[in-house]
Amino acid sequence: MFRDPSLIPLSHQHQHGLALTVLIDRGLKADPSREKAKELSQKVAVMAEAELFGHFSVEEEILFPAVRGVLDSSGVLDELIAQHREMEKLIERIAGAGNPERIPLLQEFGELLSRHIRTEERQLFQEIQAKVAAEELGKLGQEIDAKVKEICPVTDRLPWDNS
Repeated sequence: MFRDPSLIPLSHQHQHGLALTVLIDRGLKADPSREKAKELSQKVAVMAEAELFGHFSVEEEILFPAVRGVLDSSGVLDELIAQHREMEKLIERIAGAGNPERIPLLQEFGELLSRHIRTEERQLFQEIQAKVAAEELGKLGQEIDAKVKEICPVTDRLPWDNS
């Protein structure tokens, strides 16, 4: 799928998020143990601090306000913001969960994150690319890039990969 350069920093982070959802899904299917759930909970916490919270901030402070007036329906933005809050709550619940409730919380988080990213990539970003003028998209991209570098630097390494 073509992605305008202005949105690539966010799409790059989406790739990291999708990698986490796959890790959760495959990890729990292969080993639904307490140890695996604890390990995955730690990876979620690392990802949240390293990228997710900053990513939500970039979208809510820069991207969403800039495009709200040009979208066919700003309802999608409201839904995406509501999902940000829901994911933040799930991350808190996962962090404080005891062993029995960790697995369903991880599954719920992974499913929500996957759905959220796919909505942004397939619907929101496509509409933005179609409706925002190239010059405006370029300016928006500069703002996004600067904010991403400031609060959550994009790297090729996954946030939970210590190697």
